[in-house]
Amino acid sequence: MTYLLDTNVLLRFGYPLAPEHPLVLNAFRALRIRGDDLFITPQNIVEFWSVATRPAAVNGLGLSCADTEAQIHSLLSQFGLLEDDPTIFFRWRRLVNAHQVIGRQVHDARLVAVMQTYRIPHVLTLNVADFARYGGITAVHPADA
Repeated sequence: MTYLLDTNVLLRFGYPLAPEHPLVLNAFRALRIRGDDLFITPQNIVEFWSVATRPAAVNGLGLSCADTEAQIHSLLSQFGLLEDDPTIFFRWRRLVNAHQVIGRQVHDARLVAVMQTYRIPHVLTLNVADFARYGGITAVHPADA
């Protein structure tokens, strides 16, 4: 099977002090053992940078730019990177209008647009409910991988 990885699992994977780190690490191992393909997008990298470099006092990781770049280099070496495609924007726009998506959930809608563009049926996420509104998408929690 093929999975797109949500940024929330990448952040827990890249931050060993996160309580969910072992859960995400075990999920990645299980998926790889089964031979599943795991992908990320440029959007994941942008979101990762934002949270990783944000101070811990405001819900970030407080990492330096150099440490964040090292984490991103590691992610890019471990997971396939799906290129941005012009159709992603148009699919995203249709999704946010069709589902009346507001606020931060617009980022999840863009991940769904990527999934539709690349025909990826599964997303590995800690927030399964955030993807429930989208047909043809199976959101999988790391505990269920």
